[in-house]
Amino acid sequence: MKRALRITPKDNVAVALEPLENGAVIEVDGMTVRLATDVPAGHKLTLHDLKAGEKIIKYGYPIGEAKCDIPAGSHVHVHNLHTLLNGELAYEYTPKGKLITECKPATFRGYRRKNGKVGVRNELWILPTVGCVSNVAKELERRAQTLVKGAVEGVHAFPHPYGCSQMGEDQEHTRTILADLACHPNAGGVLVLGLGCENSGVEEIRKRMTNDNADRVRFLVCQQVDDELEEGVKLLGELAAEMQKDQREECLSAELVIGLKCGGSDGFSGITANPVIGGFSDQLIAQGGSTILTEVPEMFGAETILMERCENEEMFRKTVALINDFKAYFEEHHQVVYENPSPGNKAGGISTLEDKALGCTQKSGFAPVRDVLAYGEKVKEKGLSLLSAPGNDLVAATALAAAGAQIVLFSTGRGTPFASPVPTVKISSNSPLAQKKGNWIDFNAGELLDGKTLPEMSQLLMEQVLAVAGGQLVASERNGYHDMAIFKTGVTL
Repeated sequence: MKRALRITPKDNVAVALEPLENGAVIEVDGMTVRLATDVPAGHKLTLHDLKAGEKIIKYGYPIGEAKCDIPAGSHVHVHNLHTLLNGELAYEYTPKGKLITECKPATFRGYRRKNGKVGVRNELWILPTVGCVSNVAKELERRAQTLVKGAVEGVHAFPHPYGCSQMGEDQEHTRTILADLACHPNAGGVLVLGLGCENSGVEEIRKRMTNDNADRVRFLVCQQVDDELEEGVKLLGELAAEMQKDQREECLSAELVIGLKCGGSDGFSGITANPVIGGFSDQLIAQGGSTILTEVPEMFGAETILMERCENEEMFRKTVALINDFKAYFEEHHQVVYENPSPGNKAGGISTLEDKALGCTQKSGFAPVRDVLAYGEKVKEKGLSLLSAPGNDLVAATALAAAGAQIVLFSTGRGTPFASPVPTVKISSNSPLAQKKGNWIDFNAGELLDGKTLPEMSQLLMEQVLAVAGGQLVASERNGYHDMAIFKTGVTL
């Protein structure tokens, strides 16, 4: 069994597949390397001597430069590797797009809505317009659990602290995300719950909704009724009665929109979980479906790969703006663009943002970039879209749901129990995590290192997604977790 893996022939480092001890002799692509230091699993080791200032190559691309001379067989990490990232850059359009060959769609049993969209759940959602009524929303969720039966698959409130004391774009973000979720096909019924004196009241949400399924949405302003809990339960009951008429029916995989996200990544994420997701993404797109890649700050250092795959020059320009606008956002707040990876990422073997980004973008496979979406904008094109949102797990996953994703695929090397408004499939990068946290993890991509092939693993993930789309619960749903977070960008009054 291999003890270390060189990802591409261009690489001058390899990834330790197990803990390696100082003095051990290993074989890597026909090369014999004697370890000069201990190297933890998931971390990098040099394949030959490197000089100070020499670029460290992984995934076939630079992930930084050596801070000092590094002997062959040495551990390469934050102590001797430095990022090459800086601020905004100029880019040239050099397309290298790869066409995805169409194939016959698979099927799943979903809920077809009046507006033509398809949901993979039939849930009753409670959306507070302002943090002041979040506790009311949670109490309504508790009282309405008796409605969960038959075609009503769940009642969930999504509390948040926003909706008032916001200005400009920051306030608009809250309104847009709430309006997007109110129209989501996974919600068979929605109660929009307002206070009555907030900036982002129910009327602001109502006029931003594009859903023509208005009979499935109710609005309640707490200040306008004597007992908001009694009135809320009544409205939820009316919605649940309508939802009982809903039935799953055969739907094509071409109608799926799947969000792609990673968090708590480790040194295995870019060689197991994310490539498996990439293979799934290409397969779904070949069937006529759609995927969305987000967390823009974690594209820094790998953005040229995505730019080369832009379908046309307009998409290239939009991708350049996506990257540079987010870098400008960092700079406007006096923060460096490379303040990443996290402590957990570093413990798992990721040393620089380039290292993280090159692994992160593996989730998008090889499909052309068909569209670039602003935060809060919904998917319009089939195929791969890029979405403007930060790397924060809850914020980015919520943004994917708001953009229209019925399911989010979330790869992780460290593990996390969080959820989002839609089923969130947790995909482990390594087998020990899957074995330890079976109450969190839904799919073990670590089996890729145990003899299974990438096409085989991507097909297994496709089958898992179709099962979830057809009603199979993911771990976070079984645990009762449903989270939502909105991107906070401005002044609080």
